[in-house]
Amino acid sequence: MAPLRIATFNLENLSVDPADDRDPTLDDRIPVLRPALQRLEADVICLQEIHGHREGDQGSWTLDALDRLIAGTDYAAFHRAATWKGNDAAQGAAYQRNLVTLSRYPIVEQQQYLNDLTPAPSWRPITAVDDDGDRPETRDYSWERPVLRARLDLSAIAGQNRQLDVLNLHLKSKLPTAVPGQQETWYRWKTARGWAEGYYISSIKRVGQAIEVRTLLDQLFEAAAQEGHDAWIAVCGDLNADIESVPVRAILGAVEDHGNTELLGQVMVPCERTVPDSKRFTLYHHGIGNMIDHILVSRSMIAHYRDTQVHNELLHDESVGYAYDSKYPESDHAPVVAHFDLDG
Repeated sequence: MAPLRIATFNLENLSVDPADDRDPTLDDRIPVLRPALQRLEADVICLQEIHGHREGDQGSWTLDALDRLIAGTDYAAFHRAATWKGNDAAQGAAYQRNLVTLSRYPIVEQQQYLNDLTPAPSWRPITAVDDDGDRPETRDYSWERPVLRARLDLSAIAGQNRQLDVLNLHLKSKLPTAVPGQQETWYRWKTARGWAEGYYISSIKRVGQAIEVRTLLDQLFEAAAQEGHDAWIAVCGDLNADIESVPVRAILGAVEDHGNTELLGQVMVPCERTVPDSKRFTLYHHGIGNMIDHILVSRSMIAHYRDTQVHNELLHDESVGYAYDSKYPESDHAPVVAHFDLDG
């Protein structure tokens, strides 16, 4: 049996230069985050919120903060897939919140998807007002972050031609989307109805992203069936939602929801279901634990599944950091790692 450990970890705004004086420096964060990464002993790890960096106003954005964090670890030699700015990978990483997938095994294909499989939903704002005091026209609401797919060659541990598609994603947060004319500051709204609409628009984005992921999953499952083999797929990341929410249920595609038993082989399975309730949380907010970071795998991988761990022993209440002048060097998310044993 060859072990395969798949992990996901939102590193919370990992950057070379802190955004403001409240944020810890990268030098403060590395001694805390590097041991957390090493403890995972991951063969594949999906990372979120990796900020880009560049010197001056010219040139491509690079992932210097990540390079410094993983220097001296096994991850430094891993194969890498990362999101890029716009539609051109040559432009380098985006300024903020990149997705990065690191793999011990070769990455033979990678692609990002941002409204490539599903169009941006349209909505005419209800509470918004433009500069002339009029209600704006209908507009499209895209989302900020793409889905990153990396196809791994697992022939070395799982037999000839065995590949694994890893989807790394970070769904829209529950923070409300800006509504013109309805905000005094970023966190202070003029009316409750304005806040409610912003919150609703964010939910539209989150579900829209999930539908794009589910569309990609359907394509991968159908392509594998045409080629005469089962698909190995892992969806990993910060979904900003629990497994009973609309976005996650859209990705899972449970037969109990759509009622079509012919699609049984296309169901995604949450690895966290084997984690005890008392340990099943990756974010702590106002004293309540929430499981919003997930590893979902195709049904065909369950025969090789062994267990999942959530490393949340030192997780702080992320809401407390905003009540003081300084934030914590660790992430406000706990990492998750799932263990599989493969037949070589």
